Formats: sequence, structure tokens, C-alpha cells
Amino acid sequence: MRKYLGVLIALFAIISCKDESSATENAPNNELKKEAVATQPLEEKIVVKEFGFELDNFKVKLDTVRKGDSFGELMISHKVDYPKIAKISQDFKDTFDVRKIRVGNPYMILQSKDTTETAQVFIYENDRINYTVVDLRDSVSAYKDKRAVKYVEREASGVIETSLSDAILAQGIDYAVTHDLANIYAWTIDFNRLQKGDKFKLIYKEKYINDSIYAGSEAIEAAYFEHNGKPIYSFAYENDSLKSLVDYFDQDANSLRRTFLRMPVEYGRLSSRYNLKRRIRYYGNRIRPHRGTDYAAAVGTPILATADGTVTESTRRGGNGKYVKIRHNSTYSTQYLHMKKQNVKRGEFVRQGDIIGWIGMTGNTSGPHVCYRFWRNGKEVDPLREELPQAEPLAEELRPEYFEYIAPKKKQLDCILYPEMPAAEENEDLLTLNQ
Repeated sequence: MRKYLGVLIALFAIISCKDESSATENAPNNELKKEAVATQPLEEKIVVKEFGFELDNFKVKLDTVRKGDSFGELMISHKVDYPKIAKISQDFKDTFDVRKIRVGNPYMILQSKDTTETAQVFIYENDRINYTVVDLRDSVSAYKDKRAVKYVEREASGVIETSLSDAILAQGIDYAVTHDLANIYAWTIDFNRLQKGDKFKLIYKEKYINDSIYAGSEAIEAAYFEHNGKPIYSFAYENDSLKSLVDYFDQDANSLRRTFLRMPVEYGRLSSRYNLKRRIRYYGNRIRPHRGTDYAAAVGTPILATADGTVTESTRRGGNGKYVKIRHNSTYSTQYLHMKKQNVKRGEFVRQGDIIGWIGMTGNTSGPHVCYRFWRNGKEVDPLREELPQAEPLAEELRPEYFEYIAPKKKQLDCILYPEMPAAEENEDLLTLNQ
């Protein structure tokens, strides 16, 4: 019995030693783990900021301006005192005109976190980049600001199969780029007569908010258009001698503008030409001289000034309806009839391409159109038969700097390939570039 008891005691001693050894070995590790937990830094709190405000400090409401909304009603519904609303309306109207909030524009209201949930800050998004902050805390204030924008250069090219807009939109490019390209070449290419196989290349920048939200495109920096086999380059160029205005010139420093646009609307349809022997059904099929050129388009289509000049008339009179007249220089004047509404006043200076009104049906007219009248030396003439002068080329003293500026951009344009180009044609172009 004693023998077995001795064995049991020995076994117990061995087990006890192992447990003590295990406890001893594990003790430092446990302490290290405790120390690691104790010394591990706390996870940093993620601070969400928008428009310069920490959103965790407020109750956030996001919405868009709806039909019938007004700034005053929005503020009253969020428990803002009327004196504060009046102060914003009166003292900060140059910064934030409360009458001009537009249906569909987003806004954010930062409310207090207490039970009152009173509006503390009102943020109105003028567009995707620009916004206005109305701070209703303590002393009321208002200011404008911009989101941080990232600019990404993009190259594009295309071959016309049906239309310019189809060729550009097929690549997922903003329609505004089509508009810009058409404006650049408006004086040298008739976009109503594009040919299948005409080609274009262009370089421009896209704008992004937070690296991913598309916010529109910048003006085209350089372009190439091949129409009827004739290549025309264009480069945006700004110089102090040009009064800080950007204009487009070709590879020889000639301006792409003409003194006058071809027509006062974009993509409008020529519906009636200047005709001194025209018979008009409205007047019993009698001969009534038509001293204007009509361009038909939908009501509300923008009407553009065809050249720089000063508005001499913006009124309504008889069969002309609402109209605008512009004096361009001592030789030329133009007039635009039957407007739905004018966008300029007498005495204003307008630039070529500015919107001066919108197509309507005021005065004597059987359909929506603009009657475009053109004066030379005080006499109405047919603008489509006039030999209109080209805009001044770049001054000689500016040309060396200009040619140096456009050289890398021209090379970049030349290296852009057309989409889905057949392999044989692509290789031929590469050989040409390498020579």
C-alpha cells in the first residue's frame, strides 16, 4: 500500500511541477498581453466633414428645392426666428439672393442636436462646385465657397458616321464638349453639312469632386477637325495683349473666328431666306419684301449675338414683336425679331455668342423662329451673300511665343488615334508619325 501511495505522491508531484512550469511560462505572456492591451492606442474617431463642418455635431437634413419652396418658409419650418430671416434677405442679398433659389438644387440643413432641432446652418448648392453657406448661429452671416476640384486631362477622337453629337456621345463624353467644339469651328465649318468620314481630335480637362464625382468639363484646349479632307487645327490661346480673353487660332496663327457668326442659333433650320419678291399667303399671296433671314427652332431656343457690339434697342414693336438690335461698328448692325423674351438691355455691350434672348412667336409670325436682319451702311442686305471679313490674326510680335506654346499640343493631337481604327490604317498612321 505504501508502495502505491509513494507512486501516487510522485505522480502528483510531477503533475504539480508541470502545472507550475506551465503557469510560470504563461505568466509573462499573459502579462505581456495585458500590457499590450493597456498600451494599444484607442481607435481614432473618424471625423466626417462636409462644406467645412463636422457633421457629427449636428443633426443633418438633405433635400432639394421643390416647386413652391422659399427660403423664408424653409427657415420658419426649421424654427428660425423671423428677424434672422429678414437680416439674411436684406443684409446679405449680394451674397445670397433668397429670391433666386432654383427648383431642383440640393441643400443641406444642419440642425441642433437638442430637442428643438433648430436650423444652425443652411448650405445651398448653386451648382456641383459652388455653394453658399448661411450661418444662423449667434450673429448671422453668409458667404460663398467652392468644393475642391481635381482636373483630369482627357483626349478624345471620332469619325463622323451620322452627326458630330452622335460621334462624341458614343464615347460617353459630356454633351457640352460637342457644344464647345461646334462653337470653335462655327465660322469655318457648316455643321449642317458634315460629311461621313469627317474626323476630329481634341484635348480638354474634366472636373471631379472627391476624385470620383463628375462636375463638368473645361473649355477645349486644342482640337483638330478634318472636313471634306481639309485639316483645321485650333488652339486656345490667352495673352495680356488679347485683354486676357481666350481665343482660338489655327496652326498659322490665324483666328478661327469671323466677324459674324453664320447664324444666330445653334443647329437652327433655315426656313426662309432674304427675298425682296416673296409672296406671303398671310397677306393674300401678295408680294411683300422679306428683308430678313428666318431660322426656325423650338420656343425657348437661345438666340446668340452674331458679333461683338452694343445693344441699341431691346423693346417690342408691332409685327416685329419683342426684338433686340445691336450696332457692331460704323458699318454693320443686326436685329433679331419675334423673341419670347430678351436677355439684354439697351446700352449693354455683348460679345459674339452671348445669349441675347430666346425664340418665341411674338409679333406677326406663323411659327417659332427668329427673323435675323442685317444692315450694312444703314441698308438691309442678305447676310448669306455678304463677304464678311475674317477676325484679325494674331499680332506678329506674339507669334513666336504662340508657335512655341502650340508645338507640344500639336504633337499630342497628331499622336491621338481614332477609335476602332482598322489595323492597316492604324499602322499606316504610325508609320507617318515615325517619319
